[in-house]
Amino acid sequence: MREAYFVTGTDTEIGKTTVAAGLLRAARIVGRSTAAAKPVASGCEQTPDGLRNSDALALLGECSLPLTYDEVNPLAFAPAIAPHLAAHETGVDLSVEALAAPVRHVLGKGAEFTLVEGAGGWRVPLAGAASLSDLPITLGLPVILVVGVRLGCINHALLTAEAIARDGLRLAGWVANIVDPATSRLEENLATLAERLPAPCLGRVPHLAEATPAAVAAYLDLSRLNLAM
Repeated sequence: MREAYFVTGTDTEIGKTTVAAGLLRAARIVGRSTAAAKPVASGCEQTPDGLRNSDALALLGECSLPLTYDEVNPLAFAPAIAPHLAAHETGVDLSVEALAAPVRHVLGKGAEFTLVEGAGGWRVPLAGAASLSDLPITLGLPVILVVGVRLGCINHALLTAEAIARDGLRLAGWVANIVDPATSRLEENLATLAERLPAPCLGRVPHLAEATPAAVAAYLDLSRLNLAM
């Protein structure tokens, strides 16, 4: 069975890639082939091989199918700024189709479990009036939401879930990534999220000293994705 999902988050810097890499590792642990794409990334470093993004490299490291860096991350920008601003400064077309074509290529590899990771949150701008949310709409991908658990996360999570539903996509599952372990009333916040988000929780990832894909995978349950079908 082949499955593909778009991974988005409630904000930037809330552990989308950490969770995505963990999900890919969880799939590999149960013997499933994996592939991933991060079609656009900002904050890349110049290397002898070209611009490289640490998030895209982390995803590439969890792909069991042979993929090149450029297949995983076709559009890479050096400035650590919003992708549409970085693209404008470098004269690059950041249209939906410019992102959809390379993602279709990765999806065409036929992995049993494929993740496409966005940048920032759901409504990150692209060229013109387009948003990054138009990419999973165009590709018809169900969504996995990474909730960065900290003060304010309930509002951010519910608004994102509402936007996903309004855009006609299925929220397949969500992951609680505890970015602030000192969050007041943590258990109550998690209970509220579980009660109000219209999809199963795939796991609760604690604040880890070393959030390796293997460590994160131990807290994730891919079988719960089926509950949203």
